[in-house]
Amino acid sequence: MADRLFEDAWRTVRVTRDGPVVEVRLHRPEARNALDNTLMEELTEVARLLRLRADVLAVIVTGAETYFSAGADLRSAGERNARPSLMETREAIMRGPDLCKAWEEIEAVTLAAIEGYCIGGACALVVACDFRVMGEAAYVRLPEVPLGMNMSWRTLPRLVALVGPARAKRFVMFGEAADAATCRDWGMCDEVTEDGGALDAARRWAAKVAKLPPLPVRMTKEAIGAIAAAGAHAAIYMDRDQYLLTSRSADYREGIAAFLEKRDPQFKGD
Repeated sequence: MADRLFEDAWRTVRVTRDGPVVEVRLHRPEARNALDNTLMEELTEVARLLRLRADVLAVIVTGAETYFSAGADLRSAGERNARPSLMETREAIMRGPDLCKAWEEIEAVTLAAIEGYCIGGACALVVACDFRVMGEAAYVRLPEVPLGMNMSWRTLPRLVALVGPARAKRFVMFGEAADAATCRDWGMCDEVTEDGGALDAARRWAAKVAKLPPLPVRMTKEAIGAIAAAGAHAAIYMDRDQYLLTSRSADYREGIAAFLEKRDPQFKGD
């Protein structure tokens, strides 16, 4: 019987397998792996297909050799003419939270191998994984707040659990890049390698996981995840409605326009 997971029908991801280890590669090179609807939906579907597979012990998600993902396509957002209703928008923006949740719920151990830049929603995705390995020149960044919107995708509890509240505020509020060494110091990265070595290092981690007894590994992952996320839903369930508010503000329009026009924004709190 055909295995849907390893068929060649995926448009924006490439899924391969080496024994009990599955690798999922973002593959949208024409847009630097920007997370459009198709890529998000395929990454979510792949994660859901992987979720309960007993024959998979580790899953690695990675991007291109010199970049992970440029995040969302803000040019498309800025040029969009149609104005969907609040209800339609509220439904559509669950793609991001659903993507991260799907990866968080994979029972196998998940690892992100990051080279180059990993921005916005892509950063939210890797934070939802169990471990992160970064090339020396890699960096992560959340540009949302400086662009006039809140950081959503239900990422804040995961980020706080990794780096603590003060560093999370610093990382999210200022939208500044955190390089691999900083991520390691903060607890957001588990190993830094020479450039080009992140995927091989993630494979070594995966091989180490594959030698462990799978049941207690999965139990440990679930238990620690539940402890780290206790109260997370109550704290963050409104973040998509906060996005609905900020995405209709004058500051949001100014932030996107300034980004596209390569100038400093002039925010007014409106």
